[in-house]
Amino acid sequence: MPPTFSPSPGTDLMLVYAATSVSAGDSPPSSVPTHAEPVGGVGFRGWRWEVPAGASGGRPEAALLSQGPLSPGSLSEGRLAADHAVAVVPDAVRQAQPKMLVMDVDSTLIRQEVIELLAAHAGREAEVAAVTEAAMRGELDFTQSLHHRVQALAGLDAAVIDDVVAAVEPQPGAREVIAAFHAAGWQVCAVSGGFTQVLAPLADDLGLDHYRANDLEIVQGRLTGRVLGTVVDRAVKAEMVRRWSAEAGVSPEGVVAAGDGANDIDMLDAAGLAVAFCAKPALREHADVELDVPSLDVIRVLAGL
Repeated sequence: MPPTFSPSPGTDLMLVYAATSVSAGDSPPSSVPTHAEPVGGVGFRGWRWEVPAGASGGRPEAALLSQGPLSPGSLSEGRLAADHAVAVVPDAVRQAQPKMLVMDVDSTLIRQEVIELLAAHAGREAEVAAVTEAAMRGELDFTQSLHHRVQALAGLDAAVIDDVVAAVEPQPGAREVIAAFHAAGWQVCAVSGGFTQVLAPLADDLGLDHYRANDLEIVQGRLTGRVLGTVVDRAVKAEMVRRWSAEAGVSPEGVVAAGDGANDIDMLDAAGLAVAFCAKPALREHADVELDVPSLDVIRVLAGL
C-alpha cells in the first residue's frame, strides 16, 4: 500500500499536533492553514500540510499555536506553547522510498525498563533504576553501567524472565505504526541495550523484521550476573541501523529512528529523521522531532502514512 499523503517534489511536511487529552476543541490553532489535512490516531490529533522546502512562509509561529498561557521556555525551537507541538519532515526524507523504522526498546517501543523489572525480583529495583537514569542522561558510560546493573541480577532463577515478558507493555501506538509501515511494504526493527530473552518474544508478537539486544548468561537455570558477547551500546545501535537499511535497500534519508536516552544518540545521528520520544535532554539536541505525546502512532503520520 502506498503512503496516503503523497509528497510533492520540493516540499517539506508540517505537522501540528496535540494529545487527545488536550481540551482545545476540534478547531486548529490560528496559524494552521485552512487547507491543512486533519489527522489523528492513538492518543493524538493534529493537522498536516506542505510548504516549499526551505521556505519560511506557511510555517506555524510558535506563539500563535498557544491555546492558553505561555509557560516558561515553551517557545524554544521545536517546543511549542501550551498544548500543541510542531514537527517538520524535510523534503529529502519525504521523498525517500522505501522507508524503515528503527526503534529503541525500553521506554520507547515498550513502556518499561526491562532491567528494572528483573531487578525488582532481586529486591534491588531502586538501586538499578538510579543507575539506569544516570546512564540515559549520559552521565555514565553505558557499557560499564550495564555490567554493574546486570551484576545485581546474579542468582535469579531464569524463570523470572517469563514473568517479565508477561509484564511488558508495548507503548501506545506501537502496533499501529508497525502495521502501517508493513502495509506500505516497509520494515520495522528494534535495537536494544536490554536483553534478547525479553525482546525475542516481543519481536515475535509485534512482527518486527529485525532485532538485536544483549544476551543474559544463564547457567544451570540461573542468571550469572553477566552478559555474553559485545554489549549493544550507542555505536552498535548505529551500526545496526546502517546494516539493516543497507540490506533492505533503504537510503539513510529513508530511515526513521526513535529513542529516548543518551545510548540512542548515534542511532538518531545515522537516521534521516531522528525522533526523540519523551526523551532525556541529552538526546533532544540530536533530534529532528521532539515527540512528547506518548504515542508512537505520531511517527506513522510523520512518515506520510
